[in-house]
Amino acid sequence: MAEQTRFGDRIRVPRTSALIGVAVRDITPPPGIRAKNWGPADWERSEGAHREMTLTALALVPEHGAAGSRVLIAADGTWWRRVADERGVRERVLDALGLDESALTLSLSHTHAGPVLCAADAHLSGGELIPGYLEALADAAIEAAREALAAAEPGRIEWATGHCGLAANRELDVDGRALVGFNPQAEADDTVLVGRVTAANGRTLGTIVNYACHPTTLSWQNRLVSPDYVGAMRALVEDATNAPVLFLQGASGELAPREQYTGDVGVADRHGRSLGHAVLAALDGLPTPGTELSLSGVVESGAPLAVWAAEPVTGGQLLSGVLGAAELDLVDLPSLEELAETWADIDPRSREERLGRARNLREGYIDGPSVRHPVWVWRLGDAIFVAHPGEAYSRFQTTLRERFPGTPILVANLTNGPGFVYLPTREAYARGAYQAWQTPLRPGSLERLEASAIDLIAQVLAEPESAALESPAPQQTPATATARRETR
Repeated sequence: MAEQTRFGDRIRVPRTSALIGVAVRDITPPPGIRAKNWGPADWERSEGAHREMTLTALALVPEHGAAGSRVLIAADGTWWRRVADERGVRERVLDALGLDESALTLSLSHTHAGPVLCAADAHLSGGELIPGYLEALADAAIEAAREALAAAEPGRIEWATGHCGLAANRELDVDGRALVGFNPQAEADDTVLVGRVTAANGRTLGTIVNYACHPTTLSWQNRLVSPDYVGAMRALVEDATNAPVLFLQGASGELAPREQYTGDVGVADRHGRSLGHAVLAALDGLPTPGTELSLSGVVESGAPLAVWAAEPVTGGQLLSGVLGAAELDLVDLPSLEELAETWADIDPRSREERLGRARNLREGYIDGPSVRHPVWVWRLGDAIFVAHPGEAYSRFQTTLRERFPGTPILVANLTNGPGFVYLPTREAYARGAYQAWQTPLRPGSLERLEASAIDLIAQVLAEPESAALESPAPQQTPATATARRETR
């Protein structure tokens, strides 16, 4: 029997309360930079930019003091092809800000039309611009984070869930072959998690968008660097709100647009507008900033009218975090020579692309029979943020959200580490999916990642809201593997 509604009942709006700052930098690379991300591409240097590529920093500072501050950075970027490059950029940011590794995340949007993020390609055409671009990327992250921290003011993030049909399942079987393309027979997670960031006076500071869909609209025919669909989404929402957008790529291992692999930037813009309208619809579904609807009374008219009125609310002040790691087993990897022989019959450009990715995979990520796959879990008041370096299938986010209903859970792939490691489902391994034969991880790795994240989320949710007023020292906590924890 459903619980009866009573006067004074509220429609809960999950929120994060803190000192909040947002800052943006333009990270559009120079023309001519290496941007060959597709095997069939017969070109290597970009010829310009479709849209501006940006980096956005969000600073969250506890209301009682700067200790325990957290910085979330999101950038239009492809994927880190080597551990050393990602680590070099992030360590510069950590050193400049004086933050613990658990308190900073750097997430990439995963556009496939951006510059190659691999300094080892400096000897290739357009590659001479990559080292300088990586330096500029670190500089932009430092500048934006410092500005966001300095500008932090009392504010709130109010969370809403929307839906967008842009993402589709991309696991298609044709004539017994596992392909990467739209499967009209399969369903896809269409969840859009939106955060409205406002100052105490209601002024909009920004919008957070968490959506799972590979930015693979633009492919080998396109010679312009581009944020793909994220660019048009951002332009639409920023025009409507007059504030920056921070985009987080969700667990999109098997999700992509139905219409993709094109050189037509108009298709990417159309895709972005579809997501942008979904974001705006979710924002417009929220009540006035800092309020919730409360059943306040009855007005007698031609019918007795139940009146729900906006009432001010507080809460969502606890900021805490755990840095853990899931222990994942590796497959027995073939040698580069064996891979070259296996791919001998495909076109040379595509073969070199595959071999290059395999070579980078073996430098830095693999060390022994297993890997410690890091997981960042932050409690942001009433919401949870989960981030990891790889490309998990959407089951990762749906599992976490089903396990913790009523709690907004942001999930970010491609964060703080190499983005070339897929975590597919067991079904993907069984069908011989690209993601399954590309990854070095054994079947069952996705389940281990889920178990680790669930344990870490349970830990941070166990903190009482009163802990927001305390400042205990960092302590060691067990998770599926070692976890470092901060509560401020």
